[in-house]
Amino acid sequence: MKRVASVALVLGCVLSVPAFAALKPGVVAPDFTAQAAVGGHEFTFSLAAALKKGPVVLYFFPKAFTKGCTAEAHEFADAADRFAAAGATLIGMSADDIDTLHKFSIQECSAKFPVAADPDLKVIRAYDSALVRVGSTDIADRISYVITPGGKIAYTYADRSPDKHVENTLAVVQGLTAKAKR
Repeated sequence: MKRVASVALVLGCVLSVPAFAALKPGVVAPDFTAQAAVGGHEFTFSLAAALKKGPVVLYFFPKAFTKGCTAEAHEFADAADRFAAAGATLIGMSADDIDTLHKFSIQECSAKFPVAADPDLKVIRAYDSALVRVGSTDIADRISYVITPGGKIAYTYADRSPDKHVENTLAVVQGLTAKAKR
């Protein structure tokens, strides 16, 4: 019985631990387009087009309308004007379908920034942001990137807690803006 409990504990830890194999700073960010919604309106988001305007903050989140993802969306919505003032485009992405993200963009993002659908996990995997779950469908892990206008990863923050993603990415974006003004 003790051995079965130990094996179950080990398997439980192994099966639920995130990989956090996120892309490192200096790496070229994979280009992508994805269906996105802001304020319930659907459009095609293009990373290449957004980078022409300035840095991009791309944050991956596991599942719309869950406690942590809702809290993170509220924090990004509250800071959306500060990201815009620093010249950054903000976009969230999950494996949710676009219909779910239509609602999420209105209710939790307060129509302040877009969220993109990646149900096939193509972009999520390209950014090493998949949370592999045995016996279940994979989802995005909670990882945030700041991408420079030149298309390189400037900053990566991987933490299952939503608490520091906004604070950390905003500081990096503001640093990039200050550096560009020099």
